[in-house]
Amino acid sequence: MTVFTEIDPAFLLPDEVWERVKTAIPPEAPKPKGGRPRMDNRKALNAIFYVLRTGCQWKALPRCLGAASTVHDRFQLWVEQGVFERMWELGLEQYAEEVGIDWEWMAMDGAMVKAPLGGKIYRSEPH
Repeated sequence: MTVFTEIDPAFLLPDEVWERVKTAIPPEAPKPKGGRPRMDNRKALNAIFYVLRTGCQWKALPRCLGAASTVHDRFQLWVEQGVFERMWELGLEQYAEEVGIDWEWMAMDGAMVKAPLGGKIYRSEPH
């Protein structure tokens, strides 16, 4: 496991979790010659989860986790590729194996709120 001196280890993926979720990441496309080497997938995922868990801005990402722009680019790429959906599915599969899922009973939750500054009085013509 890569060691980061500035980050609490609680924010890093344990080895057993990494072994399970790395299968959700598609192989990288061949890189053209030149340029910097590609950021390690595990380091990128640690950095993405750090931002998501702490709520910090991408630019506030500790440098030891990687360049904010690189991490954000990887996040956007993985969203497009469905990586996080596959990770969620892997988690569901593991939960189903260990605990079981009763697919007959499900619930959905949501919230609706009024948009701020909405309505006729705040614009000349309704859309």
